[in-house]
Amino acid sequence: MEYVDPTHGPASTPHAGGKSQSPVDIVSSRVKAVEFDNTLQFKYGPDLTKTIINTGCGWRVDVHGTQSELVGGPLSHAYELVQFHCHWGNTNSVGSEHTVDGKAFAGELHFVHWNKEAFASCAEAVPSPKGLTVIGVLLEVGEENPEIQKLCDVLPNIPVKDDRTDLPSDIDPAGMYPADRSFWTYSGSLTTPPCYESVTWILFKNPITVSEEQLNCFRQMRKTAVSDSDEVAGLVERNFRPSQSLNDREICECAC
Repeated sequence: MEYVDPTHGPASTPHAGGKSQSPVDIVSSRVKAVEFDNTLQFKYGPDLTKTIINTGCGWRVDVHGTQSELVGGPLSHAYELVQFHCHWGNTNSVGSEHTVDGKAFAGELHFVHWNKEAFASCAEAVPSPKGLTVIGVLLEVGEENPEIQKLCDVLPNIPVKDDRTDLPSDIDPAGMYPADRSFWTYSGSLTTPPCYESVTWILFKNPITVSEEQLNCFRQMRKTAVSDSDEVAGLVERNFRPSQSLNDREICECAC
């Protein structure tokens, strides 16, 4: 079932019509090279991941983020990891939300962090300017990723929307980050409703690899239960939002 672009959705998502929406196409010839005073740094403590849920649009891992911290780079506060999820397509030529010079990748991981210094709770941070930072990781087909395999091992246990299960082993977000941490950054929004324009995006320039089998595992998730008449009812095969207009925003590039 195709992902519905909330730009064309109901009036209940008015933020989707804003001027700072995400994702965007990264035009490499137009980005601005910058050097930040502090290097982007992150730490993720042990026993971080707890449960994985089928949201009906894909999977989401909820975390115990109190021992996590993201600082530096374009950020002026410390941010805490709250969840991570993925976007993908029905073929390897589509799936990422961000594109680079018009090229889409097979998928895109999003690690959602909230500003724990400026706000009392994640709920307060979500709709607020500078409330969130999302690290984006592009996926291309290649070697299997060990951390993603831990997810694939349990996805058959949550085939239908709202199914949830505990994760038997901890998952390290850093194990799903590329070795080269160069990144693009810009001010944007959540890519799903309510599309609040509260996100500082940090998109790693270098993709990581996942296997064809791992992507196919994602594609077997279902939004609805299988009916007797349709064995592929509700497959989550395209859950990405198309590129939005950059408008007058600037994309910066940091070679770390």
